[in-house]
Amino acid sequence: MRLHEARSGGEGLERSCGRSSEGWIESRGPAEGVELFHAWFAGRAYDRHRHDTYAVGLTDHGVQMFDYRGSARASIPGEVVTLYPDEPHDGRAGSPDGFGYRIVYVQPARLSEAVRVLRGRPSPLPFLREPVSTNGKLSRAVARAFRAPLDSLAADSIIVELAEALAAFEPSIGAPRVDTRAVERARQLLDAECTRTVHSTELESITGLSRYDLARQFRVTLGTSPHRYLLMRRLDFARQRIGRARRLVDVACDAGFADQAHFTRMFKAAFGLTPTRYRALRVGATQ
Repeated sequence: MRLHEARSGGEGLERSCGRSSEGWIESRGPAEGVELFHAWFAGRAYDRHRHDTYAVGLTDHGVQMFDYRGSARASIPGEVVTLYPDEPHDGRAGSPDGFGYRIVYVQPARLSEAVRVLRGRPSPLPFLREPVSTNGKLSRAVARAFRAPLDSLAADSIIVELAEALAAFEPSIGAPRVDTRAVERARQLLDAECTRTVHSTELESITGLSRYDLARQFRVTLGTSPHRYLLMRRLDFARQRIGRARRLVDVACDAGFADQAHFTRMFKAAFGLTPTRYRALRVGATQ
């Protein structure tokens, strides 16, 4: 395949690249545990970072390069990139034309529930050893996700389609014991109280599990630790406010960070961009 022959979304990206010589990003959601992210970049896109969502993306244009699990990876138009939660990675263009992609971010709790229903038992999140593939089911699921408004029913369909494709990849070890109700109670508390400090004793009280057992079961079910999950919800809270006409210091304060410097460090570690650059790229998408 010649790299300029990207179909569907790739053609739109080629027409849109004039919006910014550096790059642009557009997103819809999050809604019902799903966020749709559409972007184009020239050169380096993201510094090394990690987020706690499952990510399934379709490369539309150019060559997408990234470092993941100790190796440099490349994805060309039509290939699917699948990233497990909390795995460090970066992103950059592998050709002078830049690269464009569409990606679906799914909260692990939603995907885990769908996989449990499909398999008929609690299971760890499916893990793909090779992050770049030509999996037809995954690519079709990503493409369909961007063709309709992101409402509750659409999000359900997206999650089920992704779960069906991913559930075929059974984990290499047997499913460990997990109290799914206890983990869900902990998750709901962290969601509701994301802008304040939550103590281990609170989680022990509502789950009936020790902090160490909860940490183990939380990671099996959601792919990350309770501490990391709370931090990411706090950053999501802030990210939704960055696009508004608010000072970043106020956004940091509202989200519960000690100061703007701390907020900036955590934001870049999670998303690979500083809050200032993220805001600029969002603005660039509309120009």
